[in-house]
Amino acid sequence: MIIKKDVKIPMRDGVHIAADIYLPEGVEKVPALLALSPYGKELQAQALTLPPQARPSHLWNGAIEAGDINEVVSRGYAHIIADTRGTGGSEGQMCGNYNSGGHGDGKDIYDIVEWLAQQDWCDGNLGMIGISYFASIQLLGAAEQPPHLKAIFANGGHFDLYELCYHGGIMWLMPRASREGRGGDSANAFNNVASKSSKVFTKEELKQKTQERLNDPDIAHWSDFVHLLHYQDRHELWMDYLLNPLDGPFWQENSAIEVAGNVTIPTYLQAKWGRGWNVEGTIEAFHKVSGIKKLDIQALPPMLERPFHENHDEMFRWYDYWLKGIDTGIMDEPTVQFSVEGSYKWRGEDQWPLPNEEKKEFYLRPRHKISEKPEPLTSEYAHPDGFYQAPLTVSTKSESIKWSSEKFLEPVEITGTGALYIHAKIDTDDTNFIAKLYDVDPNGKRTLMTSGYLKASHRELNEEKSIYGEPWHPHDRAVPVPPGEIIKYAIRLYPFSFLIKAGHRIELDLACNEDLDGEDTKLLPPDSYHLPSGRATTHKIYRDKDHHSRLVLPVIPKEFSVVGNPSAN
Repeated sequence: MIIKKDVKIPMRDGVHIAADIYLPEGVEKVPALLALSPYGKELQAQALTLPPQARPSHLWNGAIEAGDINEVVSRGYAHIIADTRGTGGSEGQMCGNYNSGGHGDGKDIYDIVEWLAQQDWCDGNLGMIGISYFASIQLLGAAEQPPHLKAIFANGGHFDLYELCYHGGIMWLMPRASREGRGGDSANAFNNVASKSSKVFTKEELKQKTQERLNDPDIAHWSDFVHLLHYQDRHELWMDYLLNPLDGPFWQENSAIEVAGNVTIPTYLQAKWGRGWNVEGTIEAFHKVSGIKKLDIQALPPMLERPFHENHDEMFRWYDYWLKGIDTGIMDEPTVQFSVEGSYKWRGEDQWPLPNEEKKEFYLRPRHKISEKPEPLTSEYAHPDGFYQAPLTVSTKSESIKWSSEKFLEPVEITGTGALYIHAKIDTDDTNFIAKLYDVDPNGKRTLMTSGYLKASHRELNEEKSIYGEPWHPHDRAVPVPPGEIIKYAIRLYPFSFLIKAGHRIELDLACNEDLDGEDTKLLPPDSYHLPSGRATTHKIYRDKDHHSRLVLPVIPKEFSVVGNPSAN
């Protein structure tokens, strides 16, 4: 291949973006795939020499995400890997996550695409490549509508900036790894960076926000974050998350999910089930983009190998069709395709959610049972279940409570979004509710199907957006819980698809914290756990005649499921 290093590409405001360009030899003009991130183009060049590493390999580096350079070039494409402004060899300043507080990655993508289209080696047809950050900004760039960007293929993107770090209002620590390099990621290659908070808030507002966070028991019992809040100019992008635990304009302005409706070019969105994570945002982006689109959700494990090289065959089928004009048959296939886990089958559909789903109740009952019928006795006789969670300052154990169903007599497909409605009483003003739903085989082996998260103080619902079995929370304010009151909580379960086989059971775990090195986190990036509660809290769960605590799951009738539908492969 022909390699052009450190090419300086001019932006509309005079800033120059640094890029490495990899070209096939012996071809006059080719289409191009652009990769852009703050992780450093030199790190992405590791794809030329480092064999792909899977979790939990010590050599797995989550930031090598620009794609397989050799494969891209051998397929007759130019591969352009560029540094976002304020990182690597690029000029300018990066402000906020995805540059949401600065010039904006979308505007730079527009300028880079149009500059590339004019080069003598480019045939004027461009797409984009890469996962995670590289995928998230594809929507930002496409929303700017550069004329020569003909299609995008966004794999594993994070399109909702708030949801990237806060699940149900509970802080998820994984983004810290990608921002700071903790636990196995190289992190950003900063040369000039600022937090968005430092630009949009006054000094007094920042001081107030900082004090509010220091007063939060969850933060106060996590000495690392207490330290960071006192030295805010050292971890700028993570500081935005730490200082802004509520959703609203700060996160929504200039985020990919907010501009997705402006994307009119062919868009292929891909994710892995991963028990939630970025699946919710990917599905929402799929609904919002307005051009030709496809949605593909794949099976576990949730993390791709690094350097990223998977799914390239499907990507080239997409780009060969849209950038080279080759009929690969990809447009003859269903709009939506996904793995039905537990069945080793794929479903092809024209829409999501599936039109035939039925919301079915599974009630929590005494003796840790799950039943299709509710409890007939009041709490006077059907006393509540409960557990006490001490903070990590005095205990390393994550307490939980479990409910299990009887064995299923016949296979049942559950595909879609679900909910857990619980009636709970706590003796503090806040706590975490972490729900995990498992498939349990006859030998007792558990497989996580989906999970749900809700901070008790974030229990308010978006009544206009919520429907039965699919609650939505605005997360725009925290309302302390009145201690000692029984309150109904609606916990959204992430979308999933699973076939419960005959002889299997379902089991629900409800906890306040989660094991920091539990089975469910081993294949995820390091630090992929949620910030534990700093309160010593007793939780009582009522599931009696007057308090129908229950799971509401999207069951697919047999005649439409992978069991009764021969078209599933």
